[in-house]
Amino acid sequence: MSSSWELAMLMRTLSQSCPPKELKAQIGIYQETLAMKGLILNCLGRKEDAYNFVRQGLRNNLKSHVCWHVFGLLQRSDKKYDEAIKCYRNALKWDKDNLQILRDLSLLQIQMRDLEGYKDTRYKLFELRPTQRASWIGYAMSFHLLKDYDTALRILEEFRKTIQKTTYDYEYSELLLYQNLVIRESANLQEALKHLNTYEANICDKVTLQELRGELLVKLDRKDEASEVYRGLIKRNPENNRNYYLNLEESLGLSTVEERLKLYEELKEKFPRAQVPKRLPLNYAKGETLEKLLDPYLRASLQKGVPPLFTDIRPLYNDSERVQIIEKLMNRYLKNLEETGHLCETDNEYKEPASILYVLMYLAQHYSYLGDSEKALQLIDRALDHTPTLIELYIVKGKILKVSSFQIIFF
Repeated sequence: MSSSWELAMLMRTLSQSCPPKELKAQIGIYQETLAMKGLILNCLGRKEDAYNFVRQGLRNNLKSHVCWHVFGLLQRSDKKYDEAIKCYRNALKWDKDNLQILRDLSLLQIQMRDLEGYKDTRYKLFELRPTQRASWIGYAMSFHLLKDYDTALRILEEFRKTIQKTTYDYEYSELLLYQNLVIRESANLQEALKHLNTYEANICDKVTLQELRGELLVKLDRKDEASEVYRGLIKRNPENNRNYYLNLEESLGLSTVEERLKLYEELKEKFPRAQVPKRLPLNYAKGETLEKLLDPYLRASLQKGVPPLFTDIRPLYNDSERVQIIEKLMNRYLKNLEETGHLCETDNEYKEPASILYVLMYLAQHYSYLGDSEKALQLIDRALDHTPTLIELYIVKGKILKVSSFQIIFF
C-alpha cells in the first residue's frame, strides 16, 4: 500500500471530522512521521527506501523542521557534509531555536573547518543556554580556533568566576588547564607560568601540572628550576616517560657524551630497578663503553625472557660498529649457553634454561634485519625445536619468510 494512497485516505477521513486548521496540523504530523520512518530505515541499511520516505515528507511539507533535520541526518550518514549543513540551515529557518539542530550544525561546521559559522552557531547556543558549561566552553573554543586568544580568555575567565569551587573539582581543574593552553598558544609564556603557580592548588592532575611547568621553564631559559622539576618527575615514576630524561639533559645543558653518561650513572644508582636510565646511555656510547653498558643490559633481558628485545635495540642498528658489537655479544652468549649452560663465563651461579631460546630468537631477527634470511631461518627453526609452543617464534618466522620472499621478488 503506497504512502500517497495512505495520505489521500487520511485527508478524506480527517476532512469529514476536523476543521481546516486541525486538518493541516494532522497532515503535517503525518509527513514528519514519514521522515522519521525514513530515519529508522536508514539505520536498518535500507537507504533507498529511507530517502524516498524523507523526500516524500519534504515534498508535502517544506516548512517542517523535522523533515529537514532528518534529511540532514541522512546526508551526514552518507558523508555528504555540505548538503547536510544546507539541510540543517533550512531546518533552522522554521525552528531557529532548536537546540538539537544547532548542536548538529555546530559539529558539522567544526568538521568542515567553517570556523566563522561555528562561532555564530555557538553564540546562538550560548544565548539559548547561558547557564550550561558546554555553552561557555564551546563559545570560547570558537574564538580559540580563530586565534582570537584575548576574547577566548575573557570568556573563560568570566565563566571561571561563576563556578562554585569544591575541594576536589576535576571539571574546574580541566577548565584551568584549558585556559592555560590558550595562554601558551598566545605565546605569553610568562603569564602561562604565573597562571599555573596561581591555581596550582586547584589543578588535580599534578603530573600534567609539573610537565607544563618544566616545559615553560625550559622555554623561559630558567633551566636550573626546570632541572629540579624533571628530577621530581623522574623520582615520581622513573619508568613513565623517557622524555623526562631527555628534557633533564637539555635543562642541565649537557652537550658531550661523557656528561650524559655520568648523569645516567647517577640516575642508575638512584633508581636501580628502572630500565630507562639503563637504555638511554646506549644511544650515546660507542666502542668499549658501549660493550660495557650493553652486556649487562642484554643479559638481564635474556634472563627475564623479553620477546621484544630486538625492537628495543633496533635503533642502535644505524651504526655498523654498534651492530658488530651486538652480534659479537649475542654469538658469545649462544656459545656459552651451548657449552656451559650459562650466559656469561664468569657468572655461574645458576643456569638459564630458557635463555638459549631468546638468544636464538634475537639472532634470527638480527640476521633477518641484515638480509641473511637463510641463517635467520636456521636459527628460528632451532628455537622452534627447543620450544615449539612459544607463539612469538611463529610470528618471527612469519616475518622472516615475508622478508625473504620480498628479497627474492625484488632481486
